[in-house]
Amino acid sequence: MAKKFIVACGGTGGHSFPGLAVAQELRARGHEVVVWASGRAIEGSVMKSWDGAVFSTGARPLTLRNVFANMFSLLRCRREMKKFAPDALLAMGSYASLAPVLVASMRHVPVVLHEANTVPGRAVDWLARKAKAVAVSFAATEEYLKGRKVVLTGLPVRASIVGQPRLDEVPQDAFCLFVTGGSQGAHRVNELSVQAMALVQSGLARRMPGKRLFVIHQTGAADEEMVRQRYEEMRLPARVNAFETEMGRAFATADMVVARAGASTCFELARVGKPAFFIPLPSAVRNHQHFNAQAFVQAGAADEGIQESLAPRSLANYILHKIEHPEVLAQKAAAMLAMSVPDAAAKVADLMERVTG
Repeated sequence: MAKKFIVACGGTGGHSFPGLAVAQELRARGHEVVVWASGRAIEGSVMKSWDGAVFSTGARPLTLRNVFANMFSLLRCRREMKKFAPDALLAMGSYASLAPVLVASMRHVPVVLHEANTVPGRAVDWLARKAKAVAVSFAATEEYLKGRKVVLTGLPVRASIVGQPRLDEVPQDAFCLFVTGGSQGAHRVNELSVQAMALVQSGLARRMPGKRLFVIHQTGAADEEMVRQRYEEMRLPARVNAFETEMGRAFATADMVVARAGASTCFELARVGKPAFFIPLPSAVRNHQHFNAQAFVQAGAADEGIQESLAPRSLANYILHKIEHPEVLAQKAAAMLAMSVPDAAAKVADLMERVTG
């Protein structure tokens, strides 16, 4: 029997992409699905992958400056939920979950939360008491949610990243490195990586003459021109975009990825089996990116650098070592693939159907 579901997944790409993957799975099963996003500009490029109904809640980060905006968001959500009358709500965490979950609880609509990271964020931690169940990506997360119904589902990833062809512009014989700080970019990762690439380029000329390097770099809007100019000055072939619209092809082309350790990035890399060097965001709430990275390091799928102590030369030497030892990268790629949960979206969709009774 067809049901009506709301998927609240705004805020960042890390919260939106997994939510959209579940929304697509639910819709494929014949259910009516509306995606609730905050409506901020930062979500625009992410929401292009969803062609269904979208409601803008008007939610804003939880600061004193945004108190009135979030009160208005509560009223908007209450009015819209009364009109749509969903059978259940899925919330993917972050400030964008707060108003939808509070209103659903007031209206006795069953709530499922999904926690992407190893360590729960404040929103999931606080809202878990109002949920029928909390779906988690990492088994270790259950330790932080004692007394709640926790279901290990893995993290849903967008299907569009799987099975894509290589990017035509990247030579087959080049070593391709993909640098990404996530959908918003990461200035320190950009700076470190650009400086390291100059050292990798000169190191290759000495140690492996004739070996070519190509860089795919997702920079975020603020650093796009700076990064592009630096590669041009180096005469290093590079594909530079503020937001990479062909992530599946970028992953397919890359031999290795340098990235932040947001959960979506981690599990997307697992899904496509790409070895990674993670540089966790040091200011991430409860240092969750470090713990995400460590789960993959312990599995032999990745390595981790600590931003405060990581120098461009260290990163360059790490990359050069991997170029010289492709068998090590192959082992890490296999370990990364073993971390994948291909049916995570289906598992979350199953849970949504169960809570509706």
